[in-house]
Amino acid sequence: MRKAWMAGLLLTVSVLGGCGDPTSGAEQAPAPEVPRASATTQQRAPASPSAAAVKAPRVLYLGDSLAMEAQKVLGSELRRELRATYTSAPYSGTTPCDYLEGTGEQSLVPDADKAAALVRAWRPDFVVLQFWGNAWGYTPCMDGITHDADPRTYFARYTADLKKLTEQIVTAGGERRPRIVWVLQGPDPITPDRVRKVNDLYERQAGASGDLVADAGRTVSADGARYTWVRYLPCTAYEREHPGYCTEPGSGRTALHRDDDYLHFCLAPTTSTPRPCPVRSPGILRMAREVTRLIGDRLGG
Repeated sequence: MRKAWMAGLLLTVSVLGGCGDPTSGAEQAPAPEVPRASATTQQRAPASPSAAAVKAPRVLYLGDSLAMEAQKVLGSELRRELRATYTSAPYSGTTPCDYLEGTGEQSLVPDADKAAALVRAWRPDFVVLQFWGNAWGYTPCMDGITHDADPRTYFARYTADLKKLTEQIVTAGGERRPRIVWVLQGPDPITPDRVRKVNDLYERQAGASGDLVADAGRTVSADGARYTWVRYLPCTAYEREHPGYCTEPGSGRTALHRDDDYLHFCLAPTTSTPRPCPVRSPGILRMAREVTRLIGDRLGG
């Protein structure tokens, strides 16, 4: 069983592991239609003068293939719910060290799209960072360190990179230092303890630097089983109200993953060129709504 899971995951990552240009990719791929808010959702919108006066945020979204597939949906949610100004620069196959300045040719991310460079140029209020953890050594900046070969060194290096990336973002922001939002990941079917530890590192780094965590991974986990991988979950009320999101309405369940891809949440087949997900995918929308909710709560507070 483990070999079958691993083979599926390795095939998926080998297909989506190459970096793609985030601007051209976003322009070329059709965006999935994200439904308008339901009447229930609209009733929750703040109507008071003080709420209406909350400044619309500027949000920058960076990350790996999970961010690549989710970038348009997150942008749609942020714009609709928070009137946000939004931009994204994800690269598939990356890990936090790829976004560090000073990595040069050892990185899959070009200098212009390093986190600090984008913060200086774009002056966001929030920087959303989503990384599954790249445990297999696909990016040169990890210097061949992998989780399977040496977990202790892998986590030590990951911890150091989170701290360094935070410092570079803070320095680049200067007096307008953005809040960093670390997105917690969903269950990993191969090494569940690894993703649990990675999420713990995100929480520790956020606590140390006064930043935020969005537990988007909880929205794609079963109740009471946060780190147990599942392909299907019961439909939410939102998914039942919006056609195309409750993928198996007769059973009241919705699919989070394709049966040939245990890692990603896009329900369209993978391609050799990384792209935003072109079809409605409940897992992507669930996570995007959680990130949006967190940022909205911070603005309202």
